[in-house]
Amino acid sequence: MRLGLFGGTFNPIHLGHLRAGVEVREAFNLDRLLLIPSARPPHKSTDENVAGAKDRLDMVRQAVKGVPYLEASDVELARSGPSYTIETLRYFQNDSGHNSAIYFIVGLDAFSEITTWKSYRQLFATADFIVMTRPGSKLKNLSSFIHTHISKEYQYESASNRYHHPGWYSIFCLNITHLDISATQIRKRIRQGRSIRFLVPDTIDGFIKKKGLYR
Repeated sequence: MRLGLFGGTFNPIHLGHLRAGVEVREAFNLDRLLLIPSARPPHKSTDENVAGAKDRLDMVRQAVKGVPYLEASDVELARSGPSYTIETLRYFQNDSGHNSAIYFIVGLDAFSEITTWKSYRQLFATADFIVMTRPGSKLKNLSSFIHTHISKEYQYESASNRYHHPGWYSIFCLNITHLDISATQIRKRIRQGRSIRFLVPDTIDGFIKKKGLYR
């Protein structure tokens, strides 16, 4: 079993998230890719207009309905307390068995803030990482970041576009199609009474309107 874990606030989920999920799934031949909304994002303040966890999970479920290999997961909603990635990775490692390969999927911007995550170095001793980059991303800066903040033992292998470590899991880099869509801009457009059509799936547009979210 090759399992991808794509965590995030998904506030709301949009076409950029979905396109990224499809491209990662294909590139790594994943059997399943789970999109995991965080229940209580540790890094989000109360003034950032974060929709309720159940509403965000419902939106993810609707967005991936009928999409092969993509699924929504409520694992972080089922757990009390803040949504720490290390706990999620350990849960899937224990639940999936030794024959499973687990990949944690994260964007380059979020990866650059990983030193603020709980037990962040332990993450790399728990699962492979897939860092989604854009064409033209500065890999030299990424190398410097990894060597300075994670481990100097990571070595870049150009053939597989990954950073290999003798004792920890690999950090893979994957260039994905860049769709200039952000959840922040979507929420802003909603507050301004402007359309978000073609930024989110139609079902999500309808859900947000029905629930009166982000106004």
